This record gives sequence, structure tokens and C-alpha cells, in this order.
Amino acid sequence: MQTYLPVANLPVDIFLVAGMGLAVGFISGMFGIGGGFLMTPLLIFIGISPAVAVASVGSHVAASSFTGAIHYWRQRALDLALALMLLGAGIIGTATGVWLFTELRELDQLDLAIGLAYVTLLTVVGAVMIFESARAELRARKGMPPILRRPGSHHWFHGLPLKFRFKRSKIYVSVIPVWAIGFIIGFIGAIMGIGGGFLLVPMLIYFLRVPTAIVIGTSMVLTLITMISATVMHATTNHLVDVVLAVLLMIGGVVGAQFGARAGQHIRGERLRLLLGILVLLVGLRFAYDLIVPPADAFSLRPVRDV
Repeated sequence: MQTYLPVANLPVDIFLVAGMGLAVGFISGMFGIGGGFLMTPLLIFIGISPAVAVASVGSHVAASSFTGAIHYWRQRALDLALALMLLGAGIIGTATGVWLFTELRELDQLDLAIGLAYVTLLTVVGAVMIFESARAELRARKGMPPILRRPGSHHWFHGLPLKFRFKRSKIYVSVIPVWAIGFIIGFIGAIMGIGGGFLLVPMLIYFLRVPTAIVIGTSMVLTLITMISATVMHATTNHLVDVVLAVLLMIGGVVGAQFGARAGQHIRGERLRLLLGILVLLVGLRFAYDLIVPPADAFSLRPVRDV
């Protein structure tokens, strides 16, 4: 059963797109991430242009994060002050990313930029996750205790000025690295169509020493707002958000996330990270393959604007 995507200008199978949303939603619920880093490549692989895929996936990520953010809000398992501080810079990063997105599209370099960004980010992050989780898994099998960072250890940016006390997270750090993290997540989300949770969570844990119990809820709040902002900005600036596509993805994503969350509770954390790392690396390698191998049709027709 097919439907026509008006903005993507492409007929697609309804069950295929909804099934993709279901599968990515399942993975999102299992690993506690937004899933945009998987959904955007999948849409590109089935023929949807990178620009439309990036602009439309934001609503899917926001919908997936909404229910989680409400849950953690009710459980008081988030730091509202930290989330607001991250959001201030995140909105600026999102606006900057949308501006660069528009400029690259005008120069007809957007597809290449998105492909290179995904290859670089996913291969590096996937390789690091595989290495860390495999090492933790080997230590667990040998009966060795996990490697823990000392609570008192500090990075160089802990000496920066403008310090602020986040009572809920029980940390006292400069707002400069907090703003930097928020800006990076917002910028990457606008350019690549990802919520950035798989980057934000380790940043907050390993750099700012935010307790893990607080990190996920705080991350979901930031992802929710930045993805809503990116979707609105893309819709008003570039007119690339395909509502039909977004609705199909959201329906599948919400359903899949419920089953994924239950499945993830029965798998050890080290194995979850290993599986996620392998998945991320494979998607990055697929993008690299598409960039290297010459296309079947080496030519394309594009309208030329009058100068």
C-alpha cells in the first residue's frame, strides 16, 4: 500500500515507513536514545533526499522523547536548572545549524556535507563504544571489577570561571562547558537530524560528573525542545518538513519504543553498549560505501535560479 510524500516528491510504501519507525522506536526504547542517527540514514537509503530526511526526522525524535521526558519529570529524575542552561545554548546552536544547513543547500553541497558528517561521527562513536563495551565485557567474564573513575577527578575546564551550583545533580561547575555542550548538541541536531542523546549522555556523565539517574531525563528534555525548534525552523526557513512522512514515523516510533524499553531491561548494560556500538559503526560504514562507490546514474537535473 503506497502513499505519496508531497515534500519528498516520492511514493513510498506505508508499511515500510511505519515499520522503519517501529524498528527505530524499538531500538530507541532499548538503548534510551532518540534514534535520529538511525532513522535519517534509513530514509536516505530508501531514496528520500538528505535534506527532507533531516528536516522531517526531528518530529519523530521529539515525539519519542516526549513520553520519556514526562515520565522522568514525574519521577523528579532530571535537573531542571541544568536542562534550562543547556537549552539556552542549544537553541542558539540549533539556529546556527539551520543557518548553515540553508547555506549548504544554496551551494548545492548539503548532501555531501550530511554524508561526510555521518561517516565521521558514526564511525568514530561506534568504534569507541565497541572498544569500551568489549573491554568491560571481557573484564566481567574474567571476574574483574569494572573500571571506575574517581569521583574527585577533575578536567581542566573545572577551573573555568562563572561557576554555578546545580543542586539536583550535586555538581559545582562553570557554565562555559555547559553552554558549549548545549550548543554542540543543538548544532548537530539541526545539521544531521539527530537528537544527540548518544553524545549528550556520555558528555554529562564523564565530563560534568552528572549522576546517571539524572542524566537521561535531562537529556530527553534537551532533545525534546531542540528537535521541536529544529523542526519549526526547517519548516519555516527551508519548507522541507514532510508532514505525511513525519506522522508515519511517529506512529511506528511510539509503539516500538514501548516494546524496546521492556526488552532492554533484560540485557546487561555492557552488551547493550556493544550492540549499539556495532549498529552505529555499521551505519557509518554504509554511508562511507555510498560516498565511495560511483552511483548508477552519475547525472542529476536540478532547477537553476535566475541570477
